[in-house]
Amino acid sequence: MLGALISGLGYAVWIALPSFAGFAAGFVLWGASSALISGTYEAFVYDELAARGRTGFYPTLLGRARSAAFVANLAATVLAAPLFDLGGYVLAGAVSVLSCLVEAAVAWSLPEARAVDSARTEGYLRMLRTGMSEVLTSHVVRRAVLLVALLGGFLAFDEYFPLFARETGAANGVIPLLIAGTVAAQAIGGALAGPAYKLPVATFTVGLAASAVLIATGALGRSAWGFLPIAIGYGVLQLVIVVSEARLQDAISGPARATVTSVSGLFAEVSAIAVYGGFALGSIWFPMSVLIAALTVPVLLTAFVVPLALPAPNSSAEAEASET
Repeated sequence: MLGALISGLGYAVWIALPSFAGFAAGFVLWGASSALISGTYEAFVYDELAARGRTGFYPTLLGRARSAAFVANLAATVLAAPLFDLGGYVLAGAVSVLSCLVEAAVAWSLPEARAVDSARTEGYLRMLRTGMSEVLTSHVVRRAVLLVALLGGFLAFDEYFPLFARETGAANGVIPLLIAGTVAAQAIGGALAGPAYKLPVATFTVGLAASAVLIATGALGRSAWGFLPIAIGYGVLQLVIVVSEARLQDAISGPARATVTSVSGLFAEVSAIAVYGGFALGSIWFPMSVLIAALTVPVLLTAFVVPLALPAPNSSAEAEASET
């Protein structure tokens, strides 16, 4: 709830202070909001399912939630232009604040099982030490955390898709449609994570390698049609990410689930910053198409890490998912 309210405050600051300082402050608030929600959201969902004996449904539920988020992203993208035409940035920002208030209300309405209340008796520092200890001492959890962090960093791709679309000569009115295709593919990939959860690890290795090849091919084609293979590759990447995140939750055995999950989120942000730095430096010499294709090289290399880092699936997942 607090994360949602802080996010809304960030949008309000952008409206009230449309300056560099105002936007910087808004991003700080946005980052604080993400820090409060990242890790705690996944841990809350998993623990609530554990209290009901339904952890096997987690991959499907997580995939559906991510897909719904991408659909909402598409809706927001479609609404942005008419909202701006009606009331400029103020109206668009006001609707953004309202959406955050709705998010907080939904979070307030969620039930909470008593079985997970015991975690509240632990102090913050003790819980932090417990979570970090599990990351450092459990090789299964440690490898899974690093895998999720690497994969999450690769999502920085989409920050440069609009620039790539402009590079292909696409008209301004077409660019949002091209980007929408990649978002739709991510929604489909997330929705398929539940059924794909129990597939052999080799499947995800091949899938991640295929996504690297597809994105590189689309980028180097330097045509708007290149967004078709890019979208497919991005959708497969999203599927692998959701499955990896779900299996990480299954691998965590200690009480500091949110802390462990947040560690992977932290390193994912570090990985993304490295990507941004690489693009900033590389753009001095290379066009966007080459830079996007170059980023697929670490994606391809990560595919060979998957067999070593992806935890085994929860044995109950298949049975519970089939029941639903």
